[in-house]
Amino acid sequence: MFGYGHPVVPRLPEPPETAEDFLHAVARDDIEFVLAMFVNIDGKPCCKLVPAAAVPELLDEGLGFAGHAVGAIGQSPADPDLVAVPDVSTYTVLPWRTGLAAVMCDPHVGGAPWPYAPRVILRRRLAALAERGMDFKVGAEPEYFLVRRTPDGGVAVADDEDTADLPCYDARGLGRSLDHVATVSRALTTLGWGNYSNDHEDANGQFEHDFAYADALVTADRVILFRYLVQMLARESGLLATFMPKPFGHLTGSGLHLHMSLWDRASGTELFRGANDARGLGMSDLGYSFIAGVLAHAPAVVAFGCPTVNSYKRLAARDDTASGSSWAPTWATYGGNNRTQMLRVPAPGRVEARCVDSSANPYLAMTALLAAGLDGIDHGMDPGAPNEANLEREGDWDTAPALPATLAEAAAAVTADPVLRAAFGKVSNGEFVDYYAQLKQSEFAAYHRRVGDWEIERYLTAF
Repeated sequence: MFGYGHPVVPRLPEPPETAEDFLHAVARDDIEFVLAMFVNIDGKPCCKLVPAAAVPELLDEGLGFAGHAVGAIGQSPADPDLVAVPDVSTYTVLPWRTGLAAVMCDPHVGGAPWPYAPRVILRRRLAALAERGMDFKVGAEPEYFLVRRTPDGGVAVADDEDTADLPCYDARGLGRSLDHVATVSRALTTLGWGNYSNDHEDANGQFEHDFAYADALVTADRVILFRYLVQMLARESGLLATFMPKPFGHLTGSGLHLHMSLWDRASGTELFRGANDARGLGMSDLGYSFIAGVLAHAPAVVAFGCPTVNSYKRLAARDDTASGSSWAPTWATYGGNNRTQMLRVPAPGRVEARCVDSSANPYLAMTALLAAGLDGIDHGMDPGAPNEANLEREGDWDTAPALPATLAEAAAAVTADPVLRAAFGKVSNGEFVDYYAQLKQSEFAAYHRRVGDWEIERYLTAF
């Protein structure tokens, strides 16, 4: 739940800067295979397994994919190959398989970066930010559930003894899953990500592993690799790790809380930190304007931070969970060290977005948050006084703007937001936000056409 640590990390070799460096690293580390990876718009990791002998071709030519086959990424079966071009600086030795490494790729088509590709979108926005003399740094808190399949085809918490109403931080609950949790922690430490805490979270079967903050693109890459790592390690234990936001109606959902800060590129100083903050949170005027911008664009931001039908069951949970808290926001508000707000200022100089859940594509969520925050800075917005209420129990609910209640509502907000429209840019058949909104509206429509058990139970004999 904290997520912005400064732990000691092991001294690792410098990341490759050139193709020659990459080839040297593959030989040095005795790598047999390299996973050339990218994600589609839904955040699905896509890859091909490249033998070490073929790595020179990967570096020279990239690797072709039938783009339509990977899912949502703006291609039809008639389109030319999506070519994954490796970012050599992301070379990562995967610690759970001997001789296996990964490299994150930027999809290209016709020799140009593909504008539908989430990593390309974030990289483009960060390049524009660099031209303004700033860097965007982010720390991530990924949460997930360890579950198992039941004989009837459903899912249940993997640990049958994990039944407490208040399991958060419980030493016994952590201890029973220690083999898995410790294995993940060792992997993160070996990767050099600076893992500094691992805990049993607020729901039965729910866990979190925290690692140090980094530049936004690095953190987004790490979130993708983290999900892959956790799922593979769980599978080796005969379990399933799910990043579905709300797999159980009576339990707290899983978030991907993002801790954000802006830094001056030339001096390396934190731009959100303010020494003379009359509001008492240690923030600068620029930091408050960033907060105001995110709040002003909250409905559209949430569409990227909460991208599934299931996401809105987490946001709407309020206090109907076993622990008595949802730990998820419902209104576009900010506050100090108050976890009932959409934006929390846990310490001077940084802002936590609590509206992002575990299913989010981190590249798209960070792009939306950055674009909204910069609009606040560019227009000198002021968010007003921090909200100090417990918004799960009290507060000015009638005056605070509500977050979208459904994916359909959030998708509509995206198309109506000119700032995010400009930030995500144009694509081959129009603008990215329209393509994204259409995907999400179709997803909601498919869900809405299904008749569920709740409807049968409530209406079958009601009339």
